[in-house]
Amino acid sequence: MELEFVRVRRDTRCGGTVVVTIDRPPVNALNFQTVNELASAFTELRADPSVMVVVVTGAGERAFVAGADIKEFPGLTREAGVEMSRRGQAAMGLIASFPRPVIAAVNGLCLGGGCELAMACDIRIASDLAKFGQPEVNLGLIPGYGGTMRLARLVGPAAARELLFTGRVIDAQEALAIGLVNKVVPHADLMDVCLEMAEVIASKAPVAVRLAKTVLSQAEDARFEDGLEVEARCFGDACATEDMHEGVRAFLEKRRPEFAGK
Repeated sequence: MELEFVRVRRDTRCGGTVVVTIDRPPVNALNFQTVNELASAFTELRADPSVMVVVVTGAGERAFVAGADIKEFPGLTREAGVEMSRRGQAAMGLIASFPRPVIAAVNGLCLGGGCELAMACDIRIASDLAKFGQPEVNLGLIPGYGGTMRLARLVGPAAARELLFTGRVIDAQEALAIGLVNKVVPHADLMDVCLEMAEVIASKAPVAVRLAKTVLSQAEDARFEDGLEVEARCFGDACATEDMHEGVRAFLEKRRPEFAGK
């Protein structure tokens, strides 16, 4: 699929990092085509074993993603709304289930579908100018791309209820305080910080990083005991890798490990 509103590029300083940029001026709104393009991009990246980390961001200085494209909403029926929601949920699910870590570099407005996109990522780093919210109630709607589920799991049910019921938009520092983002950095430093983190992750044992994400993803929906069983199985899988033996040897020999991803 040829992409019009989503750009995909390799980071020059760390070939294992790919930057995915939503580029749909003026505020990178998620229309149907952009959602489909995101799904297509992550499907293609999933098949590339050289990709270690993906960084998702928005083009320009104003917005990460300011929300869905409201121009596509008039005339929506119940059936069309269900289909739209399922299509968006599937696209966000591809990002959430991507086998390698995904970092959201939130460079501005992160509202509605944009906040849902950021929450589908593993790590969220925000510019100090970023704004977050799920203001769908102002349109007589609720989040439809997984936002109700992910917001409650990230910030807790009490904070999620307040944000969903009021539609209130919060700044980056409040987002940090409630656990919606991992870190807030000066706007000018955002991409450098995200790419530096991606470079650190990409330097680690690839199979171990993938297994860690697998355990975390499955444990979210599991009983504690079931989560421990998943952890034990994945720990065993890690023990069977060449990378584990290389990592242990390197530690004992006091040198940097050379991981092969096997």
